[in-house]
Amino acid sequence: MPEKVIGILGGMGPEATIDLFHKIIKSTAVKKDQEHLRIIIDNNPKIPDRTAAILGKGEDPVTALQNTAKNLEKAGADFIIIPCNTAHYFLPSIIQSVKIPILNMIEETAKEVRQKIPQANKVGLLASIGTYKTEIYRQQFKQYNLEIIYPYDGDKKEIMKVIYEVKAGNLSEDIKGNILKISQKLIDSEAEVIIAGCTEISLILKEEELPVPLIDPTKILAEAAVKKARW
Repeated sequence: MPEKVIGILGGMGPEATIDLFHKIIKSTAVKKDQEHLRIIIDNNPKIPDRTAAILGKGEDPVTALQNTAKNLEKAGADFIIIPCNTAHYFLPSIIQSVKIPILNMIEETAKEVRQKIPQANKVGLLASIGTYKTEIYRQQFKQYNLEIIYPYDGDKKEIMKVIYEVKAGNLSEDIKGNILKISQKLIDSEAEVIIAGCTEISLILKEEELPVPLIDPTKILAEAAVKKARW
């Protein structure tokens, strides 16, 4: 069976897109260039802000998301992956716009947590306010008997500040420190696992910095894409 071509619907933000691309490369066992997978990336940072749209404060991103997906399909992608958690709220509309499959990063993450950490019951979520508001993690994780714990409202706002700082290129220790404090509060609220549920969070937070497992949906998506492309 020939290998499938991966399409990355990126630009939300560009650093997260690079991170996914890099993790796909690292997840691919090869001995030479020619054994790597073909990947088509449409890095489209002009897609309107997903959280702003969900909160009724910004332009609807659906048309831009659909057009970018269509570009990938026309370019030869066999399936699409999206390195943006909040954009998955709009996934049904994107799926309708193309004839090729789109992997669901949140569903892949839920499956991974249940398989790799079977004893887990409560999961702390670090995410954008848009992701919290749409309940997309709670909906998917409920199917795997996993309870999602949200931070306090004030901490949600702090996470959004961190997300936009990272999008602006600020990866400082101060920024990371704020996320570590919020993570600890979630752990104190009985979270047995922490999910970096925004692609910007996974750029600054590392597993060895937490006393519980840290789940990186971007890494899980990369591994799922490699598996789908090769089988």
